[in-house]
Amino acid sequence: MNKGELVDLLATKADTTKKIANALLDALIDAITQAVADGEKVTLVGFGSWEARERKAREGRNPKTGDKMEIPATTVPAFSAGKQFKDAVAGSK
Repeated sequence: MNKGELVDLLATKADTTKKIANALLDALIDAITQAVADGEKVTLVGFGSWEARERKAREGRNPKTGDKMEIPATTVPAFSAGKQFKDAVAGSK
């Protein structure tokens, strides 16, 4: 499912226009992105949580040449699925 299909589904489920559904989805994504970028953890109970995680500096290898290289420390976004979400996905198979 892509963003357009998700907007269509949201508009149908919320009985609203696609324009409003798109604006709400954009606002949700922006709010989550900004909160995680500011170091906050965002939790939607049952669905999951987003947070920023620190990745330590480490040594890696260039896949082309095999030469060792230093990979710097960085901060990455992470998502952890909630129990209801995990159960829904596991039960759908």
